[in-house]
Amino acid sequence: MENKVHNNLVVAPSPHMLSPVGTTQIMRDVLIALAPALVVAVYVFGYRALTLTAVCIAGCVFFEFLYNKIAKKEQTIGDLSAVVTGVLIAYNLPSNLPYWMAIIGCFVAIIIVKQLFGGLGRNFANPAITARIVLFLSFTTQMTTWPLPRNQVTVDAVTGPTPLGILKEGGGELPSNLDLFLGFIGGSMGEISALALLIGGVYLVWRKVISPITPLCFIGTVAVFAALVGQDPVFHVLAGGVMLGAIFMATDYATTPISPMGKVIFGVGCGVITMLIRVYGSYSEGVSFSILLMNILTPLINNLCLKRKYGGGKKHE
Repeated sequence: MENKVHNNLVVAPSPHMLSPVGTTQIMRDVLIALAPALVVAVYVFGYRALTLTAVCIAGCVFFEFLYNKIAKKEQTIGDLSAVVTGVLIAYNLPSNLPYWMAIIGCFVAIIIVKQLFGGLGRNFANPAITARIVLFLSFTTQMTTWPLPRNQVTVDAVTGPTPLGILKEGGGELPSNLDLFLGFIGGSMGEISALALLIGGVYLVWRKVISPITPLCFIGTVAVFAALVGQDPVFHVLAGGVMLGAIFMATDYATTPISPMGKVIFGVGCGVITMLIRVYGSYSEGVSFSILLMNILTPLINNLCLKRKYGGGKKHE
């Protein structure tokens, strides 16, 4: 057999590590982890939760395909990252949001936040979080009109406040922590069931897709802060977007710190900002704003937590 000699020499800095795990496999695991929350959303809110998720996925994939086509870049829709973004956008919306508004959110996430900054891994902020904030600021009424769970819909009412809204306004009966844990409440369709999100989080940690450091620090900080201000820690952990944000968006590779200490700082920062907004702000929820603000601080956190190279002590004069 003739021996073929290859003259191509690839030179790259250390460490020289190859991993069999690629972007597509990671995104596939994230989609599997997100599936339990979708099942609960469909059960609680009906088929509209499923169709809104499908619209968001289609919108994100279309905008990514279109941008790559116009910019004459290699197509990346096969890596499933746009699909994950679409699901996360849908999870941050009320299930009755008009489809065209959701598509605007997809445009913001894929074109403005992701592609204009260079594509996957180069965006400075989480695309789904940014899309939610833009939609909230642009369509406040629609983004804060929450459909009731199907078992609570009556002739007189089909929408109602979220548990955090009830707490902020000081009127109405709060749902039990068990209802919050299982998901029989109103709110953004992907954040209602802490149980479903926990199942997904455990799966991601088991698959070593995410580190548990940031979620635990985020959730723990929320609980401690709530206890210090005399409110129910369990309620604040289970209500709103804490579980969804801590597990699926505060662990984004591109927009969160890389070192263990950086992850601790990021998680604690998210928890503190979330509770400051919930307790002292005019808006009842602060998860999205906290993650976005900490995304902006991520480069600074990475620099502060950068390990000094071996032999790189202070320079002696």
